[in-house]
Amino acid sequence: MGADRDRGGRRRPVRVLVYVGCGAVLLAGCASMPDSGDPRAVEASQRPDAQVRVFAMPPREDAQPEEIVQGFLEALTSDDPRFDTARMYLTDKASQEWRPNQSTTVLADGPNTVAEHSGSREATGDYAYSLTGTKVAEVDSQLAYEPAEGKYDELVHLTKQKEKDGTKQWRIDVPPQGLVMGMSDFQRNYVSVNKYYFASNGAGGADGPLGAVADPVYVREQVDPVTRMVRSLLKGPTSWLKPVVRSSFPTGTALKEGVKTLTPDDQNRLTVPLNAKADRVGQSVCTEMAAQLLFTLQDLTPTGIDEVELQRSDGAQLCALTDERAGIVVAHGPTKPVAYEYFIDGEKRLVRIPGGSSEQKPEPVPGALGDGNKDLRAAAVARDEDTAAGVTVDGRSLYVGSLASGGSLGDPVLRSKATSEDDGLTTPSWDTSGDLWVADRDPKNSRLLLLAKGAGEPLVVTTPGLEGRIEAVRVAADGVRVALIVRKDDRTTLLMGRIERQDGPGGKTAVGIHELRPVAPQLEEVTAMSWAGDSRLVVVGRKTRGVQQIQYVQVDGSTPVGPAPSALTGVKEIAASENERLPLLAHSEDGIVRLSTGAQWQTVVKTGMAPVYPG
Repeated sequence: MGADRDRGGRRRPVRVLVYVGCGAVLLAGCASMPDSGDPRAVEASQRPDAQVRVFAMPPREDAQPEEIVQGFLEALTSDDPRFDTARMYLTDKASQEWRPNQSTTVLADGPNTVAEHSGSREATGDYAYSLTGTKVAEVDSQLAYEPAEGKYDELVHLTKQKEKDGTKQWRIDVPPQGLVMGMSDFQRNYVSVNKYYFASNGAGGADGPLGAVADPVYVREQVDPVTRMVRSLLKGPTSWLKPVVRSSFPTGTALKEGVKTLTPDDQNRLTVPLNAKADRVGQSVCTEMAAQLLFTLQDLTPTGIDEVELQRSDGAQLCALTDERAGIVVAHGPTKPVAYEYFIDGEKRLVRIPGGSSEQKPEPVPGALGDGNKDLRAAAVARDEDTAAGVTVDGRSLYVGSLASGGSLGDPVLRSKATSEDDGLTTPSWDTSGDLWVADRDPKNSRLLLLAKGAGEPLVVTTPGLEGRIEAVRVAADGVRVALIVRKDDRTTLLMGRIERQDGPGGKTAVGIHELRPVAPQLEEVTAMSWAGDSRLVVVGRKTRGVQQIQYVQVDGSTPVGPAPSALTGVKEIAASENERLPLLAHSEDGIVRLSTGAQWQTVVKTGMAPVYPG
């Protein structure tokens, strides 16, 4: 196991083929459909091979109402670019008004169909079915995924429509809103892709390349995803992320009129013709635009896209940017290679081992946090690895010191008034600006705090809408998102929040966490988590009446493609790097353990706790 850790390179999708026949293509009416009111689930029986493209067939003549409904639902899961076949199951008026791209409702299983008719359908000329199921998620018109719960119940109405040949055929005149399908069909049809924008809220360091912020969306994998992602990127960020990011594309920029599809040439170069809104941008802004495109499209073709050329509305070149140069202009994830992995050893001091190497002999860090004079239970290392913060074993004191020989600690930069070791300060987290985040779990005054550059008067971070006590905090490398473990009553949940900064009175900056949303709603208890990529976290938790497990989750609450980390018992803490090639670290009943690519968990030391990467 562990192969899932090596996600830094491009995916190599298999060449698309189309197989014709009832076994490889979903055919409406391929099997006889009983005309009854019993619930029936519409779901793919198995996930087709990646090479198979799925198409639906139009309704057959004199098809009965249930067959029309089933065929329509099957057509919603096909690879038909504009859902032309699905529209054949609708009346002419319904087809004109139906908006399949308005939303996609994902159900645990395919929608159940229950007939709701009275009397003779031949006499009344109408028919109705209820579509029911349990909601798992919603994908909105911006292609943004959000977990959902509750019952799905939509009425589908049918009537007889006179066709051009004079016959009357059953057709749907009231279809469901948008698309609806089961989870297995959704996973077969859709792929998660990160769009990239830039932080606009003051996060990020002053030096070095611009930091990119990942904005995950879902697109249909077999339906021209390159063009779809370019259009999505140009339209701007999703609503949740929009308040804290910006795009270098001028407002109103779109593909040049008449451009229907974008395809890289045989040199893996993609030409993107833009409308007049982008005609006057300078070279530096154009380069940022091209970098946004390159990072967004990096995994969407079999061989990747090595270069992007942007064109003005008159066809002249605006700029061109290669994949190699894009990494100089824009960074996503850590802006500096990770030098070491860190944890607290059996002597309660901060130690380190070389990052990503086979070396497993820890050494104390230089400076006061490694000399053993302060017994520590948790630590955080700044992203430049020049400074670290440590929490004492009683959880009441937070020290910040240099990772340089001879460095001293001085007084604590923060004290908690909590009286129990189970309360007090959480493990701290450093953001890209060099500011330090920590939660004080004092039952009488629990709060989230921010220390500018790890010193000075702590700023209380507002958390509107938060119910419960923060048990853990991890700030993303992009500086605009924060993951929180929150305890309320007997349940701990993982929440994702948006970091917003505003100028306050007296030149002070007010910081708040807004629109908190669940990331792993299926878990009743979350005990540990860490960022593990641009838009991915690794989480330790358990479902209701389940056993502890380690899994990856996306920041939007969806589950990424690929295997979970191999099982490990008794996990208390876990650490990952935003550089997905680096190993996972964990504190388990076996001590400090490490999971490298293509390997099993290996013990680093028998005694230790609180493993961390810089951040």
